[in-house]
Amino acid sequence: MVYFVGAGPGDIELITVKGMKVMGLADCVIYAGSLINHDLLGYAKNGCKFFDSAKMTLEEVMEIILNNEKTGIVTVRLHTGDPSLYGAIKEQIDILFDNGVDYEIIPGVSSFAGAAASLGAEYTLPGVSQTVILTRMEGRTPVPERERISELAKIQASMAIFLSSGMLDQLSERLIEGGYPGNTPAAIVYKATWPEEKIVRATVAELSEAGARNDIKKTAIVLVGNFLSGEYERSLLYDPDFSHGCRKGRKSDE
Repeated sequence: MVYFVGAGPGDIELITVKGMKVMGLADCVIYAGSLINHDLLGYAKNGCKFFDSAKMTLEEVMEIILNNEKTGIVTVRLHTGDPSLYGAIKEQIDILFDNGVDYEIIPGVSSFAGAAASLGAEYTLPGVSQTVILTRMEGRTPVPERERISELAKIQASMAIFLSSGMLDQLSERLIEGGYPGNTPAAIVYKATWPEEKIVRATVAELSEAGARNDIKKTAIVLVGNFLSGEYERSLLYDPDFSHGCRKGRKSDE
């Protein structure tokens, strides 16, 4: 059996209970060594074998997993954050499927959630934004033309931008080109939820300078949008005048 486990954003207590239990069952853990908190490996049992996938190709990873299956070894493939976001799990799953190997995906807390928690922020504020865009700048991995930052920026929704902290100058230009005013609030969160977490608040126009001043070039997520401004409308969910299936509002009695 193969388990794809979301390790969470960094804090070792942000792995799910299920993920932690499965780690304790594993005979072999293949982990994203350049990204996850290595203290998570302490959840594995004595005698577990560890492989750092940062030094491996897809073929090398899958060779270990398939060989494990032949001898009944339980494998955990430990991915940073949530495996469904930039986790490159689809290509692994397809190989497992072609070889008749059972697998299970255990979701994890993504860094975009961890960063918002550290900032005390809510992406979906009434009167501000009800949409969250999770995206990245194009790098060695291309981005479809319709998904370029300048295109996504046109609606000025809340945005969490992964894998782009080394391109903050281009990111700032694309965001402004797409329609975000230069004074739109932004934040760079380095290693969200890790002990060494660093939060840098800026504006869209200041992103490049803020990143350089704080020597942030990687392992950071960039958040952009007016949800960071502190201005919003009160939610109707808890408004005393608003009725819903669990409560009658005051105005319903008038």
